[in-house]
Amino acid sequence: MDFARFPVQPGDRVLDIGCGGGRHAFEAYRRGGDVVAFDTDHGELRQVGGMTAAMLAAGEVPPSAHARPVGGDATEMPFGNDVFDRVIAAEVLEHVPSDQRALGEIARVLRPGGLLAVTVPAWLPERICWRLSDDYHNTPGGHVRIYTRGELEAKLRVAGLQVGGHHHAHGLHSPYWWLKCAVGVHDDAHPLARAYHRLLVWDIIRHPPLTRTAERALNPLIGKSLVVYARKMALPSPPPALRAPTPGLPSPPPALRAPTPGLPSPPPALRAPTPGHARA
Repeated sequence: MDFARFPVQPGDRVLDIGCGGGRHAFEAYRRGGDVVAFDTDHGELRQVGGMTAAMLAAGEVPPSAHARPVGGDATEMPFGNDVFDRVIAAEVLEHVPSDQRALGEIARVLRPGGLLAVTVPAWLPERICWRLSDDYHNTPGGHVRIYTRGELEAKLRVAGLQVGGHHHAHGLHSPYWWLKCAVGVHDDAHPLARAYHRLLVWDIIRHPPLTRTAERALNPLIGKSLVVYARKMALPSPPPALRAPTPGLPSPPPALRAPTPGLPSPPPALRAPTPGHARA
């Protein structure tokens, strides 16, 4: 995610769905958000809760920021309507059989005008992984679909969300996963896989200019993740005829009032003259 496109301000209510290890929840917390880290994995949630407590103790977050882990199902979330200013769903929807239902829940808990950032595996890198290895996706809780950007954006619109911009991320990660699929997804001890993993960890921690430049060049071509931003449309204002009168302002004269349904129109002599026509 790009927090320049998805700004989180102090006090914003942020929901990180499928938070996993908490990467995005931690960043929203650092920015002063009131963060809910939401996941089905209670083991992950315990670790996220421990990390947010450590961040608070170390003074890494504003005093007004809050964070708490909550367990649950993305297709039936335990939150009220219009609760959150920001919702993050990173690498989640490809695991959910009822993804349209999950998007409906996201739209329900997001307030009008609120922002959503959703990421899924990009089509080309994901297609190569599926071709290289059945174990990559044929596992309990694994990936159940491959999205095109058009399909994801269409499903966001069906949920009532207005689609904004998009980009790709993690161009350096695609070759790592292709390598893992080739040597064995579960073979973490393979020397090539271990070496590449060390490179990725070093890159995440150090952010060296060389790898940052390389990833920016690779992202549009083989970025592992597709990131799409969307907004929940604000409720339209009622038309003037349905608005309550403003206290202290006089009621409009009879000639400007809408006719009462069921009552006959006034005779011609009482009607207001039509502009541009002379009086009889």
